[in-house]
Amino acid sequence: MNIYRSTDDIPPGIKPTAVTIGVFDGVHKGHQMLIRRVVELARETGATPGVVTFDRHPLEVVAPGKEPAMISTVEQRAEVLGGLGIEFVLVLTFDEQLRMLEPHEFVRQILVDGLGVTHVVVGSNFRFGYHHAGTVATLHDLGAFEGFGVDIFSLLGGQDAISSTLIRRQIAGGEVEVVAEELGRPFRLEGEVVRGAGRGKGLGVPTANLQISARMALPKLGVYAGWLTAAGRRRPAVVNVGLNPTFEDRSDPVVEVHVLDFDGDLYGKTVAIEFTHRLRDELKFDGPDPLVEQIRADIAQARALLGV
Repeated sequence: MNIYRSTDDIPPGIKPTAVTIGVFDGVHKGHQMLIRRVVELARETGATPGVVTFDRHPLEVVAPGKEPAMISTVEQRAEVLGGLGIEFVLVLTFDEQLRMLEPHEFVRQILVDGLGVTHVVVGSNFRFGYHHAGTVATLHDLGAFEGFGVDIFSLLGGQDAISSTLIRRQIAGGEVEVVAEELGRPFRLEGEVVRGAGRGKGLGVPTANLQISARMALPKLGVYAGWLTAAGRRRPAVVNVGLNPTFEDRSDPVVEVHVLDFDGDLYGKTVAIEFTHRLRDELKFDGPDPLVEQIRADIAQARALLGV
């Protein structure tokens, strides 16, 4: 799997290509069906299967403040796409210059000149170009003119179809078990471990505080069981997403992780957290003793759920 940040970085040996275009936030099971069609087409035609995506959600530029929280980072998406057989991802910087491209300019500059496409696979609601002027019909016409095929992929399921919008709502509701089913893997956050108040260590349950990108979706406030991965090692963990109401009055949630049976130093390391089970809501306790008692119960429940 190779990640390219510009069409100028595309090596000639990759062409011809078969690609799809989109944000693909989460790369959920619906996305995965479309991606498999790209890989299948590429194999049939001797092309290199790829994905064209963006470095941010387009609404961050088109309608600042209205962009959704992200389910996955570009790197997370690329990892999943590689596992599905995609050989490269072109990550375009979504800025005013890209936004202003007319549909025929996007097709010519990115798909034809940049990637040498022979096939493009898109969903039936695909729109592209300035003011979303391009439709699947536009893409068909441009493909006929430029010499590439267009496959329209329709997801079945109606109102029950999986979507990134639905998954964001489920994450916000703390439904991490449902989200894992729809993604085909647990919801994951990544961040650098930074120093906190050190209160957990004083209570006998040390925690690692994660610095999470403001772009990322956070689960509903509460306590979760899951896994922490650092330096290639995966360990069971209890995760709190909350405002620490027992000790302070915060306005922004913090993500704290207690790694089971671990007393090492994670400061400064980038780690990943997988959310597998929601244990309970965040609660305010009368003091440290009842809090510690509840944390011990959370750890016991997490051990049972994770089988450790």
